[in-house]
Amino acid sequence: MIPALLFMLGIGAVCGIVLSLSSKVFYVYEDPRIGQVENNLAGANCGGCGYAGCSAAAEAIVTGKEPPSLCIVSNKEGVEEVAKIMGVDAGSAESPLSYNMCEGGFRAADKYHYMGISSCKAMAIVFGGKRVCGVGCIGLGDCVKACKFDAVHLGPKGHPIVDDDKCVGCGACQQACPKDIIEVKTLSERLMKFNQKQDPLAPCAQTCPAEINIPRYINQLRQGKYKEAVQTIRMRNPLPLACGRVCPHPCETECRRGIEDEPVSINQLKRFVADFEMNSGSRIPIKCAPDTGKKVAVIGGGPAGLSCAFFLRRIGHQVDIFEAMPKLGGMLRYGIPEYRLPKKVLDWEIQGILDLGIKSFTHVKFGPDFGLGSLMASGYNAVFLGVGAWKDYSLGIEGENLDGCFTGIDFLQRMSSGEKINLGKTAAVVGGGNTAVDCARTLLRSGLDKVYMVYRRTRKEMPANEVEIVASEEEGIDFVFLAAPTRVISNDSGKVTQLEYLKMQLGEPDASGRRRPEPLEGSETLLNVDMIISAIGQAPDSSFKEHDPHRRMTELELTRWNTIDNDPSTLQASIPYIFTGGDAATGPSLVVDAIGGGRRAARSIDLFLKGEAVEPVKDSLQKKRIHESIFTKVPGIKKSARAKMPEIHVDKRLDSMIEVDLVLPEDVAHKEAERCLNCCRICYNPDPDFPLAKTN
Repeated sequence: MIPALLFMLGIGAVCGIVLSLSSKVFYVYEDPRIGQVENNLAGANCGGCGYAGCSAAAEAIVTGKEPPSLCIVSNKEGVEEVAKIMGVDAGSAESPLSYNMCEGGFRAADKYHYMGISSCKAMAIVFGGKRVCGVGCIGLGDCVKACKFDAVHLGPKGHPIVDDDKCVGCGACQQACPKDIIEVKTLSERLMKFNQKQDPLAPCAQTCPAEINIPRYINQLRQGKYKEAVQTIRMRNPLPLACGRVCPHPCETECRRGIEDEPVSINQLKRFVADFEMNSGSRIPIKCAPDTGKKVAVIGGGPAGLSCAFFLRRIGHQVDIFEAMPKLGGMLRYGIPEYRLPKKVLDWEIQGILDLGIKSFTHVKFGPDFGLGSLMASGYNAVFLGVGAWKDYSLGIEGENLDGCFTGIDFLQRMSSGEKINLGKTAAVVGGGNTAVDCARTLLRSGLDKVYMVYRRTRKEMPANEVEIVASEEEGIDFVFLAAPTRVISNDSGKVTQLEYLKMQLGEPDASGRRRPEPLEGSETLLNVDMIISAIGQAPDSSFKEHDPHRRMTELELTRWNTIDNDPSTLQASIPYIFTGGDAATGPSLVVDAIGGGRRAARSIDLFLKGEAVEPVKDSLQKKRIHESIFTKVPGIKKSARAKMPEIHVDKRLDSMIEVDLVLPEDVAHKEAERCLNCCRICYNPDPDFPLAKTN
């Protein structure tokens, strides 16, 4: 008996030793956080997150494969608890939301009668769907059926509408859509979305340099959703107040209504909703993604720099702006007079950008005060160069440096800064662009008796905005066309007394498409003036290269026009961590072009900071047109008067710098919004008195 017991005890001891050793050899450690995380998930095991169940999802979070917000069903508190367990910020990842890109007009015309299964996917198999539009929504609601959270429904026009409050970003609707017009993206992805050839876009949106979804914000205005309209604009343009006042609205040239009638006054509607916010007494909150820990230096606080900084900050990067002038704004502040863009309006708009957490440093000039070396030593990961085009071209004629001669941008900048300038009584402004017009109208408001605009072509060829030319005529500017200055004449004291010019005639068109002015020999004419402003164009000032001792700066390449050489698709310069935009990259251009360039540069900078290849947007439109969306006629249009911009009468505006152009009254803005056809790529809404228009 005893031997048997000892034998059994021996076997037990051996087994214990073996098991002990096995536990050491085959031990599998499980991170205790996995269980803790799983306990704070919804426990639905729905698979909506992409994992087989909550246990697998918890493991993915703990191992760093997924963010704390992975669970699509968890509430805010659950995400915060998971984040605490992981020791990270609950907002370390952006929540994706679904949105629909196809939302314009009534449905496109049918190309055949469909009698199959009531399913978008089924219809798409048959020649891509029955609609004439090849990229638009089919409208049978596969996305609605796929959503398990009641976040998607079909609107009255048969397009899906997403309820952001219910959407959990699971992606089921996107997977169900055979036309890829409903997508799930984070805020950053939506901010960095650029127009592509396959997108369902209205002609006006294709033309806008900032790529604003114009039909959407006009439709929101029409519904009285002013805040939403401002938010739609700010997804692409952080300066709607400024643009609403100074943009020459190239979008309106492609307005489909303009083919049969007058275009919709798109820019005035933008200004209406932007002014609504400014005058409401509170700012509409602007969402930003969580911090990424990356730092970017923006050189230049003009529209390109402000735009780039705005979008970089919104997608989570830390941004500092460095500006040579006393205040931010660039040409918006120092090149556009008060009567067009009041400084208090500009200040309000810029402050809203800075309030996102952007720091600014003024009175510091790139090159003399700091350079690439100091920026890199300070921990900046990338640099945006938006130094503008502040260097005036000279006339290249005798006497242009005499007392009483000025250049356009320099003159406007000095006037804007409040500098006291010894003005004459009679002035000649040489040039036909917006800067020349701004100088002439500013001189009138400064008390001069007579102001001439001397231009070597005719009124038809003037590059200034038509509305500015008309205003100049109304205010009494005297135009001297077909005149090319040849000499400035002074008195014995060296003070300007006359401008000599040659009369011209127009010859054959030059590279710009305008007829080339040719001089008429022996036609010298004298114009009696005591002040001359040359406003014939500007170029970027690249003197920062000479002042910066950093050896890397020698690698920054410039073009023959003195602009910063760059890849026009990505705006990356010859130094990989330097990007550019605005006038420094393109030469003098529109404010809205600079804004669009700033956003495009922000996208490239973001790619660079994430260590990804800085590649162009695939199939990017970049203001090119989608051929099938351009019509020659638009049936169903009943002609209606375009809203006339209210303005201060000439008699009341020439004795001060008071803002001339006013905002539309609310009832007029709504009436003008009703004129919008709510276009998309092909479809549009004909006027109510007409049946559905057929496109061609």
